[in-house]
Amino acid sequence: MDQKALAMPDPVVAHFFEGVEKLLEIWFEESSSPTGDLRNITRPEWENLLRHVKCEIISFTKNDFIDAFLLSESSMFVSKRRWILKTCGTTTPLKCLEQLLKLAKVHGFTVISDIFYSRKNFTRPEVQNSPHKGFYEEVSYLDTIFPEGRSYCLGSINLECWYLYTFSRPELKALPDIIVEENNIDADPDQTIEILMQNLDKNVMSAFSKTEFSTGPEATAHSGIDQILPDMVIDDFLFDPCGYSMNGINEHGEYMTIHITPEEKFSYVSFESNVALNNYTKLINQVIKTFKPGKFIVTIFANKSSLAYETMKELEIEYSTLSNWKRTDMQCCNFPSYNLLFAQYSRAVEIST
Repeated sequence: MDQKALAMPDPVVAHFFEGVEKLLEIWFEESSSPTGDLRNITRPEWENLLRHVKCEIISFTKNDFIDAFLLSESSMFVSKRRWILKTCGTTTPLKCLEQLLKLAKVHGFTVISDIFYSRKNFTRPEVQNSPHKGFYEEVSYLDTIFPEGRSYCLGSINLECWYLYTFSRPELKALPDIIVEENNIDADPDQTIEILMQNLDKNVMSAFSKTEFSTGPEATAHSGIDQILPDMVIDDFLFDPCGYSMNGINEHGEYMTIHITPEEKFSYVSFESNVALNNYTKLINQVIKTFKPGKFIVTIFANKSSLAYETMKELEIEYSTLSNWKRTDMQCCNFPSYNLLFAQYSRAVEIST
């Protein structure tokens, strides 16, 4: 997140940065071209696409399975037929969709199998740019490109909530140039966990400032981020004067990404990974112990082929027994090919005797 872009011309306006990200993920069916691969899209083409989003590439790593781009406002991941864009601040990721579909088509990707757009409610929605001023505006924009999409809101709409736009896949119809295919029960295993944290411990957050450390690797090692999923090869960046982003990729093509807005008045940390686990309780515990939030949201998506698909109820039972956390909300949704778990937690208030 580019903290350098936070200066506001009006001194009366208090400093603020929206850490909440907009997350866009698209899966394509196999390319019609024998050499079709989204990773063949060139860096200049990605840079041009990201101009629509109002962010830029600051670092890049890759392995045999995945390309990972660290951005001025969060991250982008590209594999053979999956594209993920996660951006914070006042970025406009939906504005790059039409350009993405054109680039994909050049490489033989004309069939979309899954689309997900999600985000937590903004802290200050009034500072966002169109089409992100509100979820209804985002849905209206997405519907102009994907007429058969469906939108959902989990959590309390007047307090903390999480928005999702996706396809009701069995009901999908062909679009003129981009076809959306019906449910494929033999899909590759897929899962995503997000942990969205607020009211972070200020001592933990102090590490993500240039006054404490001069480089990303120093902040990574001091905070213990490198121990969360130790097999990840990390690409990290510490912003000036504060703020932190990292991508991690492993030899299986799995990724993790963390983005930190450390300012005390609007502190925010997001953790995301598609690492395949049959139980996420240990991972959640480690992330929470690393950052020490006052409250957090967990979302887990898993398709029918995933290790996590049958274990989400176990997470509901196990994590609710932790004495220092109060579960304030939990919802489970069954989609045609995915299960979704949404849960909110806040610190339990200890009553002295």
